[in-house]
Amino acid sequence: MTDFYQTGIITTLHSLGKPSLERLESELTDFSKTRPIALVLPALYSEFEGPAMPGIVRELAKVRYLNEIVLVLDKASEKQFQGVRDFMSPIATPVRIIHNDGKRITEIYETLSRNGLDVGQRGKGRSAWLAYGYVLARERSEVIALHDCDIVNYSREMLARLCYPVANSNLDYVFCKGFYSRVTNKMHGRVTRLLVTPLVRALQQLIGQHRFLAFLDSFRYPLSGEFCMTIDVARVNRIPWDWGLEVGSLAEVYRNYSPRRVCQVDIAATYEHKHQELSAEDPEKGLMKMTIDICKSIFRTLASEGVVFSEGLFKSLSVAYLRLAEDTILKYEADASINGLEFDRHEEAKAVEAFTRAITQASKLFMENPMGTPLIPNWNRVTSAIPDILEMLKKAVDADNT
Repeated sequence: MTDFYQTGIITTLHSLGKPSLERLESELTDFSKTRPIALVLPALYSEFEGPAMPGIVRELAKVRYLNEIVLVLDKASEKQFQGVRDFMSPIATPVRIIHNDGKRITEIYETLSRNGLDVGQRGKGRSAWLAYGYVLARERSEVIALHDCDIVNYSREMLARLCYPVANSNLDYVFCKGFYSRVTNKMHGRVTRLLVTPLVRALQQLIGQHRFLAFLDSFRYPLSGEFCMTIDVARVNRIPWDWGLEVGSLAEVYRNYSPRRVCQVDIAATYEHKHQELSAEDPEKGLMKMTIDICKSIFRTLASEGVVFSEGLFKSLSVAYLRLAEDTILKYEADASINGLEFDRHEEAKAVEAFTRAITQASKLFMENPMGTPLIPNWNRVTSAIPDILEMLKKAVDADNT
């Protein structure tokens, strides 16, 4: 039986029956006349040397409802930047490439720094933020969608389903998060399965029901890199530049908008992209670095909501999390068994042990510096500090693309 059940405090949009891609794209073409849609693609140059980007470009070449595509290219030389421009040329939609390592964009970052605006370190968060600024500067789109550039099994249906809830003004959603199944011959998505969900529920046990925790627990895949939003969300939301990007972005949406204007949508039956190494012994790499940043982001958000943390609470949290995560392993083992999937219980247990250490490390770092890594300022603040910054950004990107 297809699952149409609604859980949590946000709306879940399922894949029911036999959805027609042609119908979705036809309606999106109509919606885009009043709500033009921009697509943001944060990418490393190395992703153009991998298996995913050729397929993504082939699919995007078939899409007709997009108003513009903004690709933020990181870790690329001038020659590689020009090569990516050629690579993207089969796409009919106007494409602008932000050369993050180029001279003009470097000057933009230096201007921001001189005016006391800390936009963080290189990474997906900063790239996405800069792309939002360029879309704001062009003033041609009302909706922004974003997805990663390492999706091996990408199809344009993913994009259509992601855009539809926000582009359709009759539905009145300002933010939509994509979700999907991370399954091949085994289950993936360890950080969501074995960290975020048990951690959120352990926190609920210790501090009681909290609306932010209920909000976070409503998402089937809170760490997915695919979402869509109105242009106003991009203008007012601050975002982290570290691995806490996805959770931090959800925290800002929770802070600024009612949950009834937030939804999640099933965008794919399966989703395959590159997998991060656990790096259990190195807190500065792989999933351990990601886990620590995610935990700190959750702790900071709860603290801003008035939750008081102490060393005793964090010790109890580690114990409560470990028990819940161990119980969660048993559930996934049964789920894998009935579906004939490979399941390595020892590897799952090792991941939980590593995540427990990461929670302890994140707790220590939070207690030492509760403010932690600052969020990138929203574009309202940036334009207040530097009134002509959007025009400067637009000129820089347009000059690079001439």
